[in-house]
Amino acid sequence: MLFTAAAGRAGAQSVINIQGRVTDAAGDPLAGVTIMVKDASVGAVSGADGSYSIAAPNDAVLVFSQMGMASVQEAIGGRTAIDAVLTEDALSLDDVVIIGYGQVKKKDLTGSVTTVQSKDFQQGQIASPDRLIMGRVAGVQITPGNGAPGSGSRIRIRGGASLNASNDPLIVLDGVPLDNSNVSGAPSVLSAINPADIESMNVLKDASATAIYGSRASNGVIIITTKKGEIVQGGAAGSPVKVAFSTQGTLQTIANRLDLLTGDQIREIVRTHPRTTAMSQRLVGAENTDWQDQIYQTAFGTDNNLSVTGRVWKIPFRVSGGYFNQDGTLKTGNMQRTSGAVNLNPKFFDNRLQIDLNVRASNTQTRYANTDAIGSA
Repeated sequence: MLFTAAAGRAGAQSVINIQGRVTDAAGDPLAGVTIMVKDASVGAVSGADGSYSIAAPNDAVLVFSQMGMASVQEAIGGRTAIDAVLTEDALSLDDVVIIGYGQVKKKDLTGSVTTVQSKDFQQGQIASPDRLIMGRVAGVQITPGNGAPGSGSRIRIRGGASLNASNDPLIVLDGVPLDNSNVSGAPSVLSAINPADIESMNVLKDASATAIYGSRASNGVIIITTKKGEIVQGGAAGSPVKVAFSTQGTLQTIANRLDLLTGDQIREIVRTHPRTTAMSQRLVGAENTDWQDQIYQTAFGTDNNLSVTGRVWKIPFRVSGGYFNQDGTLKTGNMQRTSGAVNLNPKFFDNRLQIDLNVRASNTQTRYANTDAIGSA
């Protein structure tokens, strides 16, 4: 594929035909590489096998470039055969954002996209993934429903757009949209996902998200990407297996309680009232029960996670399991979640075909405490 235009170069320079092949660091051909004559509007594009052909002055310089790769310059110097090797440019890759209808540079992106990596997540015992980005994304309001274990949160990305319809954002887990409505038997759909398995969360704030996911994204989108097996280039078929285990325990208690009168203080008020009677004094009894002590407790919770990451037969894998158990500060409240995940990410045909296989299972058992006890106490 060849395109030329008037170059306007001074002097009578001889033009020669240069042919060659463009490959990556592993020796694989690179298609779609742009080959330009420096300071001129003459260029060509490499074919499927990485080969190219271009006519240029014998003292010119060829510039090889492709998005995501570091540019290479080669002086012709009278040569008729020039091969080029391009390497990945990590800095340029960081400046590219993949969107639903193509890819653009981050500086040219007009939509509002915020990415929160695992190193920036909220720390501590997190029962639901939405709490990971609480306070981490400007303009996103995440309000916990109540203090019950694993309780769902109210998430507002663009505020309330409707009085009757749902204002919840669309949740996309590894490319699969999830229904964010309440799930019978579970506090929320997000509570079934182990936060320890999450690698990053992207928040699409503006209306352009509807161009990707349709009308369901009118309230914004939260894209959740889970951790996967490590992809190792080259080397032996097997790689060292990494085992990671984490455990933590927490104690939760009510920070502020209602400041109520004790039984003795109430009896003193009754005794000193000018219209008190012996009957009214007997009705208040002799107890000093603090009913808040009777319904609240110091709640213990534990979160345990085990993951195994490696590569077998050139297939990167990650196997993980987690056990979460949290008591509620209101007595009898409890949530237990047992989760497991298997991720396989093999590549075939010289890395031209990648398959992502994600299998997840979660068993959540929730006991809901009687919140009417709070008002009665």
